[in-house]
Amino acid sequence: MSEAALTRIAEALERLAPAPAPPPDFAAATAFVWHPDPDRLTPVGAVARIELGLLVGIDRARDTLLDNSRRFARGLPANNALLWGARGMGKSSLVKAIHGQLLAEGLAPVLVELSREDLPSIGRLLGLMRAAPAQRFILFCDDLSFSHDDQHYKALKAVLDGGIEGRPANVVFYATSNRRHLMPREMIENERSSAISPSEATEEKVSLSDRFGLWLGFHPCSQDDYLAMVAGYCAAQGLAVDAATLRAEAIEWQATRGARSGRVAWQFFTDLAGRHGLRL
Repeated sequence: MSEAALTRIAEALERLAPAPAPPPDFAAATAFVWHPDPDRLTPVGAVARIELGLLVGIDRARDTLLDNSRRFARGLPANNALLWGARGMGKSSLVKAIHGQLLAEGLAPVLVELSREDLPSIGRLLGLMRAAPAQRFILFCDDLSFSHDDQHYKALKAVLDGGIEGRPANVVFYATSNRRHLMPREMIENERSSAISPSEATEEKVSLSDRFGLWLGFHPCSQDDYLAMVAGYCAAQGLAVDAATLRAEAIEWQATRGARSGRVAWQFFTDLAGRHGLRL
């Protein structure tokens, strides 16, 4: 066989089985997004977040998660955390804001976002993190939930609290969900009613939430909290509006939306800032 033919065969084999990718450069950014197949961590130049002080009405959850995150960033024991409850109340905003606060305090954990659809690859991601023991990682999964035929939760259970390797000591896992047990209530009730042993019917899936040491509940806000959020955004951005006018417009806005939440407060403030010519 000619040398040229051997060269073509070698090149074809390299394309079929490419060389292992170089280890990620965690010094390139303070936040990354995980993408599998091929496995890679994409640096995030600027994380979309708001200041921690602007998150109003969730003081207990804020203080608890910030305390846990500080201990972890300093190399002390810390718990995985499940932030669950009402939509639009700042669950994912809190995780990102706390990461920003830690950076401002001189602590330097890396925030890594993992989507729910990519949970089967979490073992490979944790392998990359385990190989960088000097770095601390906050692994973040937003809007985590499972349907009745979803098997992704099995990959997560092993790394949270089980398996031979388990969760690396330099990684803490934060997840947000609208569901306390990560699965619909009607699904839990249906499986219990049709099972031979109701207590075992949903044990495998419900036990996933037990693997989070911290459960932080987020509940619908009161009108006073909603108005305080709006006022806080105005003060932080230097937007001066007559108090009575601001209150009336904010209440009218939430009435048209049929809901009150931190997200609705921010949406109202965005509209208000635009009408007053304020650049955010």
